[in-house]
Amino acid sequence: MATKAKTLWYCTSCGNESPKWMGRCPACGEWNTMVEAPVEAAKSSGGKGSQRAASSDRKPRRLGEIDLSSEPRLVLGVAELDRLLGGGVVPGSLILIGGEPGIGKSTLSLQVPLGCPSLLTLYVTGEESERQVRMRAERLSPGGIPESCLIYCETQIEAVLAQARELKPDLMIVDSVQTMYTDTLDSTPGSVSQIKEVAALLLRFAKDSGVPVILIGHITKDGYIAGPKILEHIVDVVLQFEGENRGSYRLLRSIKNRFGSTSELAVFEMTGKGLREVPNPSEMLIPMHEEGLSGTAISAMLDGTRPLLFEVQALVSSAAYGTAQRSATGFDVRRLNMLLAVLEKRAGFHLSAKDVFLNMAGGLKVSDPACDLAVIAAVLSSNFDYALPLDCCFAGEVGLSGEIRPVGQTDRRIGEAARLGFKKIFVSSYSAQDAPAAAGIKVIKVADVPELVKALFR
Repeated sequence: MATKAKTLWYCTSCGNESPKWMGRCPACGEWNTMVEAPVEAAKSSGGKGSQRAASSDRKPRRLGEIDLSSEPRLVLGVAELDRLLGGGVVPGSLILIGGEPGIGKSTLSLQVPLGCPSLLTLYVTGEESERQVRMRAERLSPGGIPESCLIYCETQIEAVLAQARELKPDLMIVDSVQTMYTDTLDSTPGSVSQIKEVAALLLRFAKDSGVPVILIGHITKDGYIAGPKILEHIVDVVLQFEGENRGSYRLLRSIKNRFGSTSELAVFEMTGKGLREVPNPSEMLIPMHEEGLSGTAISAMLDGTRPLLFEVQALVSSAAYGTAQRSATGFDVRRLNMLLAVLEKRAGFHLSAKDVFLNMAGGLKVSDPACDLAVIAAVLSSNFDYALPLDCCFAGEVGLSGEIRPVGQTDRRIGEAARLGFKKIFVSSYSAQDAPAAAGIKVIKVADVPELVKALFR
């Protein structure tokens, strides 16, 4: 009589294991995230035990004795991607790129070996055939395909690692991690146990060989990378594509980076010949309309270490159905409600009976509190139907008492605004650091919201 295979329940959010199904994960507290999968068990003696035995000859080393000069970062040839990674790829690192279907993950990963012929790259595809990859490569590289790019169509991870150890490439790209599987498990590709084991095998290969590995990962309908949350803990770098598939611009954001700064941002434009780098995204996000339109204001935001100037759009109108609506795209709607309450309580503007719609131009998702001042200015501009000058911008946080609080690195925001031709910038008068005024721009300091209203609409 055949025995039933033993299974466990895994949480897709944190990877916690449970012998039975639970409505709520006891580790992370998420609801309805438990999925059933077979217990991980090696089929042969070449499993995890032999891997541990093979690496037992290693000895501890003093930290100061480790030589870093022989392992410089690998430059991929895509300037924005190299900057996002902190100056290039660290040898032996595991990089995960996630995003919605059709956003440009495979395009970017194929552009790397096509644009850097000096690197021997093993491109492993589990979703496309060799002919499909060749057709896409012809479109992305009309000048010719380099001989250093090797295509391997395989989904079994043991075969992939065997080829990688034989070829010894400078870089390996796996598209995608959800299609890979290992023979040591009986579960289907894409399951929680398969993704965990495949990621662990690739991590061990990267660390042992020093070959950097780039993984392509799908995301769920909620916008998170598919698979258990432990996948993001295993890898060294997590990059995520943002933006609308219908639009031409893509935002590549650094969510996790063990070798560089996080919260960095790179902007690409999807064209017929692949992704084009946008080295100066501020020119893309500033107004693209004539002067005289109300409800717009320019915010000087800092995303990571990069200053960005973009347009904040607001629309204030009378509530047509009795109950006022509050809607925000790319901005926290709860913070919008707080700013509207500050306007009503501290400045005397009655907006409770009016609909307020807010939009961040360019598809940005804004979390910098320095955008508060531009939001206030855009809302008041739409409320008064008075157009603000296009040569002024804003950088300041608004507090609950109506005061305008200072923000970090004001000098960099002022310098970026001056470089783009702005004549005035509104900042907080409580800044502890006197930001030097750049040539050609006037710095206007305001202490609270009423003072801002007088400076703009008197």
